[in-house]
Amino acid sequence: MKTLSENRCFGGVQGVYSHASQACGCDMTFGLFLPAEAQDGPVPLLWYLSGLTCTHENAMVKAGAQAWAAEQGIALVFPDTSPRGEGVADDPEYDLGQGAGFYVNATQAPWAAHFRMWDYIAEELPAALDAAFPVDLERQAITGHSMGGHGALTLAMRLPGRFRSVSAFAPIANPTESDWGRKQLGAYLGEGADWAAHDASLLMAAKGFDGPVLVDQGSEDQFLDLLRPEALAQAMAARRQEGAFRMQKGYDHSYFFVSTFMEEHVHFHAEALYA
Repeated sequence: MKTLSENRCFGGVQGVYSHASQACGCDMTFGLFLPAEAQDGPVPLLWYLSGLTCTHENAMVKAGAQAWAAEQGIALVFPDTSPRGEGVADDPEYDLGQGAGFYVNATQAPWAAHFRMWDYIAEELPAALDAAFPVDLERQAITGHSMGGHGALTLAMRLPGRFRSVSAFAPIANPTESDWGRKQLGAYLGEGADWAAHDASLLMAAKGFDGPVLVDQGSEDQFLDLLRPEALAQAMAARRQEGAFRMQKGYDHSYFFVSTFMEEHVHFHAEALYA
C-alpha cells in the first residue's frame, strides 16, 4: 500500500492510496476518507462507485460526501472505475475501455487481461482495506452514480448479506435493453453471456435486495433514454421492495445533482449501518 496524499478533512483524513492489484494486473488507486472516530477503532464503511470517464477523484472532490460522513462517523471509499496504465487495453470512445470498467469481469479479448472490476470491488479491495485501515467490514453500505449506480445495485443484490443498504444516483438501470449496456456487456462478456447478472432491473425482479434501497433520478437527465429508470422503478414496485425510487424534478446527470442529495443518502445509509 502506497500513500499518495493525506489531507485533514472535517476532523478526519482524506487519503489517496495505490496498491498492486492481482485482479486487475496493474496498480490501482482509490480514495479513502476516515472520520475522527477511526482513531479509536474500526468504523462503518460506505462505498461510492463512480460513473463513466471518472476516476477515484471525481466524487471525492465534487460530491461533498465527507462532511456528512464525518457527522455520522462513517468511512468513505472511492475506488477507480477501471484498470489503467501502460499495457491496459483502451478504446477511443469514452464509454468503453479505461474509465468504463462497468464493474464486470471481462472474458473477451483484449479486455480479459485487466478488466476484472467485479473481483476487484467485491473481493480484493475490501481485503486490502481490512488489512490496512480501521474499517468495519461487518457494517458496509454501497452507493454510486450512473455506471457506478449500476455497479452498486448489482453488487448489493448479488452479494446478499454483504451490504446493509444500497442507494444510487441516476443508475444505468436496465443495461441489457440500453445502448449503454449492450455495447459494453457485448464487448466485455461476449454475445450470449449471462448479461442478466449485471442488470439491476432484472436482478430486482428476480431476487430484490435484503435491505432498504434508495434511488434518485433527475427528471431532466440528458441520458434518460440510456438509463431506463422506469424499468427499475417498475421492478421495485412489482416486488414491493423496501425503499424508494424518487424522480427529482429539474435535475440533470451532473455532480450538482449528486451533491444536492448526498446528505440524504449518507443519512439513509447511516440509519442502516447503526441499526
